[in-house]
Amino acid sequence: MSGPGLEVRVEVPGRVRASFDAAPGDVIALIGPNGAGKSSLVRALAGLAPAEGHARLDGTDLLAIPARERSVGLVFQGQLLFPHLSALDNVAFGPRARGVPRTEADADAQAWLDRFGVGELADRRPPKLSGGQAQRVAIARALATKPRLLLLDEPLTGLDVKVAMALRIELGRHLASYDGVTLLVTHHAIDALTLADQVVVLDAGEVAQVGTPAEVSQRPRTEHVARLVGLNVVRHEDELMSFTPDAVAVSLDEPVGSPRLRWRGSVADVSPHGDAVRLLVHADPDLIADVTPAAATELGLTPGRDVWLSVKATSVRRYPAYAQTPPDGRPTGS
Repeated sequence: MSGPGLEVRVEVPGRVRASFDAAPGDVIALIGPNGAGKSSLVRALAGLAPAEGHARLDGTDLLAIPARERSVGLVFQGQLLFPHLSALDNVAFGPRARGVPRTEADADAQAWLDRFGVGELADRRPPKLSGGQAQRVAIARALATKPRLLLLDEPLTGLDVKVAMALRIELGRHLASYDGVTLLVTHHAIDALTLADQVVVLDAGEVAQVGTPAEVSQRPRTEHVARLVGLNVVRHEDELMSFTPDAVAVSLDEPVGSPRLRWRGSVADVSPHGDAVRLLVHADPDLIADVTPAAATELGLTPGRDVWLSVKATSVRRYPAYAQTPPDGRPTGS
């Protein structure tokens, strides 16, 4: 891809190597466990970390130009607003720095604050804002420069659940009309499922999977993604098997009778999950199972308890362990 949109072929030595494309208007959810390289990739695209390869945004290689010349908006988890400036001045800062007249920049900043529901807080400085209010200002500030690439590094993490949901709705409404590319780093399945057009899964510094939210959630290729969407995933040679926690039967004795997939392990964690009790069992691999409260009591399912887990073959989704790979050897699809 060499025209409009984003073409990423980037390596941050010792951190991450990523390859994926995005069309104008796409929202890409970047997910993976801690240490997978998500933030390293974001920092490289923003010009905050050295990287090799190329990242072509509308045909221009971001890696070949200084950070200040990149048409990139950036929002971190911690907002990082200028504490001595008002909300309005924070949002107007970028346009003013690019030569936009103060009156015009201030008017646009006010419009962005209004759009994210914090217009009445324009004169308030960051220390006087709540976490949700500050994050709205941070997102408005990133968008005020009209970037072609919007980088959101866990923007909803650490916010109250209700605040995060409201901001997720507001963000989704804006992204639906945004014609640039958005890269959203998240640890929450709901962000990937509701905001993203495409999901890029990083694992151990490499791209493990790329696909639509439906493809990735139905056929996860890593244990982290499986957990994120509430599934179990087991590798068997060149095949992956996924199944839901409620499809797992738990017993104290080895299952007999009809052929089943079975594992032996030790209960590591017991927690409420809706009307059920969810078990995390250290087996090979670790698995999650949902049982009724009555069954948990009857079987004495407490941490340290040895159990057998089994799943009927009819409850298992099977699919190839490896996606089709392009010439560079990096997975690109489900």
